[in-house]
Amino acid sequence: MTRRNFSSGKEMEQQIIDKLTSALEPVHLEVVNESYKHNVPKGAESHFKVLVVSTVFDNKKMLARHRLVNGALEEELKHGAAGGGIHALSIQAKTPSQWNAGEAEMHSTPNCAGGDAGKQMAEAEK
Repeated sequence: MTRRNFSSGKEMEQQIIDKLTSALEPVHLEVVNESYKHNVPKGAESHFKVLVVSTVFDNKKMLARHRLVNGALEEELKHGAAGGGIHALSIQAKTPSQWNAGEAEMHSTPNCAGGDAGKQMAEAEK
């Protein structure tokens, strides 16, 4: 299995890697901590995106795949950022055949526009 970790290897990120690996036995897994794009304290681990490639997803629709990922991370999602868990999770769940057919690139996500950052953007647009 190929695993890529794009941030500094923090605790929540490692939990995500461990739980998804255990539940889905991925052939490829990427976990990206995108908390730095949001109005959270420095070093926060609350906003993530994942790319999971697994045979478990064969013959399953996208919603069922996302439910499997969410189910594997149920505890982390239940507590949310205030409870030390995940506040936001962007999911790409692919089958190996999709992965091999060139659907291998992780999608980009926008910077946060909410909280104080959203207020600052609104003020700048005036």
